[in-house]
Amino acid sequence: MMLMHTVRSWLTVVSKCSGFNKATAQKIIQKSFTNNPHGYVCFQQRAFLKTMKIDTPEFRALFTPELEKLVQLFKKNSFDIRIAGGAVRDLLMGIQPSDLDFATTATPQQMQAMFDSEGIRTFNNKGEKHGTVTCRINDKVNFEVTTLRIDVETDGRHAQVQFTTDWQLDSERRDLTINSMFLDLDGTLYDYFGGQEDLLDKKVRFVGSAATRIQEDYLRIMRYFRFYGRIATDPNAHQEETLRAIRQNVSGLEGISGERIWVELKKILKGKHVPEIMRVMFELGINRYMGLPGNGNFQEFDRVWKECADLFPLPMTLLPALLSSDEQVLMLHKRVKMSKDELNLGLFITQHRQDDLGDEPVNYFQDLICDAAGNLDKAREKVNELVKYRNQRNILEELVAWTPPKFPVNGMRLADMGVPKGRQLAEVLSFLRGKWKESRYSLGENELLLFVEEARKKCAVK
Repeated sequence: MMLMHTVRSWLTVVSKCSGFNKATAQKIIQKSFTNNPHGYVCFQQRAFLKTMKIDTPEFRALFTPELEKLVQLFKKNSFDIRIAGGAVRDLLMGIQPSDLDFATTATPQQMQAMFDSEGIRTFNNKGEKHGTVTCRINDKVNFEVTTLRIDVETDGRHAQVQFTTDWQLDSERRDLTINSMFLDLDGTLYDYFGGQEDLLDKKVRFVGSAATRIQEDYLRIMRYFRFYGRIATDPNAHQEETLRAIRQNVSGLEGISGERIWVELKKILKGKHVPEIMRVMFELGINRYMGLPGNGNFQEFDRVWKECADLFPLPMTLLPALLSSDEQVLMLHKRVKMSKDELNLGLFITQHRQDDLGDEPVNYFQDLICDAAGNLDKAREKVNELVKYRNQRNILEELVAWTPPKFPVNGMRLADMGVPKGRQLAEVLSFLRGKWKESRYSLGENELLLFVEEARKKCAVK
């Protein structure tokens, strides 16, 4: 339905209905209206509220004494409170939410006064200016509750918000239809943009204009692909309008921090349809803003994914398949600032993925673990990921069950035996470690120390 009004009329309507001043109402209108040749503005009423009741085991499991107390407190003070966003989506999918986010008509100041009056502890997590207050009920459970809001101004990363009591306006500012629903604690679902139907149809759509939602926060490009890998059953059923909006706005990712991009990319790599999604992302030019090369090795990536996806490889086990060298791993790290362990794993994969395993592959991988410097558990994890990459699954089970032994000789023991510290001590240790490996790690300290004189003679000859 198309509604026609003059700009002046709409300023009055928006400010009166939503409680905003006219300056704020003007900004809302600029985001929601488009000019027509006659000097009027045209508003498309896109939201059609659908409600339904749910009563599932997952929903009933939410009701702890702490949640009951929270809900009753808001009800007692005549404020609405509903579950918002991802938890609603998960409940509709039959998934028990890992955490709950709540939305409310109460302002942060009203919430703070309400919690103070009941002696409920709150935390200053610097979310108040965006409407979020965190409270702790019964000194046991934390709840985050956020005031309904709209984005008045955005720069592609951050938003200046205005509080509201209009559930539809808050729903409209969210990224995807499947994340824009609310659920009352009586089981009533409030769905303004067809999120529930999209879940049933396995569709991932932006709320309203894809370009507008993306320009509000360019990280939504990454979030789109993350949720596509969770929801969609068809690996290539993207809407052309969505892909066009992403292609036209992809450069906005340049201003998004590498850490935020990395969080989303890792989640994409843990989802479904990973090779197909990564191909689309490369075709749209997203790869350059993630620190990935212009031409990824998709033949290798497809092979690795197909062969080890069921083994749940880590993201930095998969990504090196797209990369050709250590330099490209370091280029990725420079952009996304991954952890030290993630970087080490990526370099380890690229350096050893083509190694000759010899006649005894198990021995080869065990030696890689025991030769590693530092933490043996971390070394074993890296080797296990390498085994997944190479699809040596018959070996993987044996390695997982194997406990790497600790080298029984240390430098202090050798120094006590008169081995000079420095280069000679290091060479003697290396010689003894070689004997230990030859014995398949069966020699103990006393047995290895019998080779010290032989090792010192060899060092002297050098």
